[in-house]
Amino acid sequence: MLPREHRLTRPQDFSAVMRRGSRAGTSSVVVSVLLTPTQQISAWRCGFIVSKVVGNAVIRHRTVRRLRHLVAELISSGELELPQRHSVDLVVRALAEAPQLEHQDLKADLTSGTRRALKKAVQ
Repeated sequence: MLPREHRLTRPQDFSAVMRRGSRAGTSSVVVSVLLTPTQQISAWRCGFIVSKVVGNAVIRHRTVRRLRHLVAELISSGELELPQRHSVDLVVRALAEAPQLEHQDLKADLTSGTRRALKKAVQ
């Protein structure tokens, strides 16, 4: 589970990221990123969208847990460089292929999509 300060919870936050954020997709996920300038240290929050297209409730919850773990791992390990002096909001939308992928393949898709979305957002 992500700590509370790293979770997107309000529908308005999800809508803002989806409408105004930069988007990049892969075969299994679509990542939207919204950067907001701030005077504090870089902060990040993440939310997940997993629709019924992905599968039944058990599969959807498993997919969210896997994605949540991967996002926390990517950011804490430093594999993703978050822009300085910006608040980063991420929304990860799982596609139908996400549950079938192996751990490394899902991680590669998520990393690729997030890097490309961050690159678009910074420009």
